[in-house]
Amino acid sequence: MVELSRIQHWIFDLDNTLYSGNANFFSQIDKKMTAYIGDYLKLDLPDARKIQKEYLAEYGTSLSGLMAVHGMDPAPFLDYVHDVDLSPLTPCPDLRGAISALPGQKYIFTNGSKKHAENVGSHLGIFDLFDGVYGIEDVDYVPKPKRSPYIKFCDTFDIDPAKAIMFEDSVRNLEVPKYMGMETVLVTSDEDWGHEPEATRPAGQHSKADWIDHFTPNLSNWLLTSS
Repeated sequence: MVELSRIQHWIFDLDNTLYSGNANFFSQIDKKMTAYIGDYLKLDLPDARKIQKEYLAEYGTSLSGLMAVHGMDPAPFLDYVHDVDLSPLTPCPDLRGAISALPGQKYIFTNGSKKHAENVGSHLGIFDLFDGVYGIEDVDYVPKPKRSPYIKFCDTFDIDPAKAIMFEDSVRNLEVPKYMGMETVLVTSDEDWGHEPEATRPAGQHSKADWIDHFTPNLSNWLLTSS
């Protein structure tokens, strides 16, 4: 058992965290980003994908790079890439029960849009359980893992990092929370993410970092047995 009696704030990333990376759902968004970038920059798909991944690694999200380098309007991009088929995601009653039973406040903090969080969370049958949702538009499109969005998130919801725990599929997105004082949990999968830049890949079973306190391939089981 993990000692979590001090935790009053439960913070969850969305994609590949509140659902398993094994669902192969995010690949839809990934492909739509490539298509949008290709159309926007008038590039063929291989060149568009190269730009997409370079910006992801350098700026935290591909969108952030497109805004910084090309002055792109984020709203049409987000609307397009998040217009996806939700059917690969299967609601998990155990996850709903586990989140519902957590003491204190629960939040979604995502580099995606708030609308995307609502769509996915509602499809999974858990959206109503959260006390707050923070999307990329709430942090002026400055994404995790940069420090400023975490500060703004905590200020908005009056969160004491020493009483918070954060769940993420991204190793680099947990470094700032850890050094702010949060407990950290890396949600892993056995999906092959070899096509992603190494620093940005969702976590595999053998991921390691000094700032990760706990690892789990199954979020609902971890919550049910640890909290």
